[in-house]
Amino acid sequence: MDPLGLKVILITCLVFVPLERLFALHKEQKIFRRGWANDLVFLLVNGILIKLGLLAVIALSIFAAASIVPASIQGTVGGLPYWVQIPLVIVLSDLGFYWTHRMFHAVPWLWRFHAIHHSIEELDWLAAARVHPVDQIVTKGVSLVPVVALGFSEWAIGAYALLYQWQSVLIHANVRVGFGPLRQLFASPEFHHWHHSSDIEARDRNFAGQLSCLDALFGTLHMPRGQMPTAYGLDQPIPHRYAFQLLYPFLSDQVRQSVPASTATDEEQPGPATPGSERASAVRPQSARG
Repeated sequence: MDPLGLKVILITCLVFVPLERLFALHKEQKIFRRGWANDLVFLLVNGILIKLGLLAVIALSIFAAASIVPASIQGTVGGLPYWVQIPLVIVLSDLGFYWTHRMFHAVPWLWRFHAIHHSIEELDWLAAARVHPVDQIVTKGVSLVPVVALGFSEWAIGAYALLYQWQSVLIHANVRVGFGPLRQLFASPEFHHWHHSSDIEARDRNFAGQLSCLDALFGTLHMPRGQMPTAYGLDQPIPHRYAFQLLYPFLSDQVRQSVPASTATDEEQPGPATPGSERASAVRPQSARG
């Protein structure tokens, strides 16, 4: 038994730490960069919370599908060859991921949860772990509901889950890895680093998890050729300790906007905010810092 997933964490560390040294995008960035200890807590604790939440979502999906989706459809879908099922699962799941992720950026109350993930200012393999459990459960849950309900096989869904996990680590990693012409089809570190950029032109772009072509299709792709972001993060400070970050979305507007600098990381100091919307004034990046 390994409820914390320590073996997987160790393997991931052994794979990506050397890669980030050999192919570093930001060579000056340290292995133990700012906030790494906090993100390690996310990695260890969140896994349990998210698994429990997703198990509940999947159980409800199976129960609801039994009375909504005809058994003949589930049998047909589950009987498809794996080489057909797996691409279909990736496309359907990433469509759900894209629109749910985009919703977390567009709806102010949901953005409070997602802002935790965007508060990180130095991306690496561990950065993928800094995500509020509510954010992750809802986003992953919406991605999985249709494929579970339609009766895709456990093997196909498992293959997608494994791909999602490793690609999520890769696209956050501090690596200069290009996908060549495939950059227009699959999400890459370049693609997702722009999503985290504090550059105003990159704001609310690149929502897909696996398929960058979805952003091209829906008009949200931002990958200027030959360029990479140099600064990440938000203007307003967010508490840097795990417990405070879990509570942050539930605080009142007045309390959230008055977070003292002493509870933020060393370089997460308040900056100028654009008035007019809670989402912009609270935590959205307004200018590049680098």
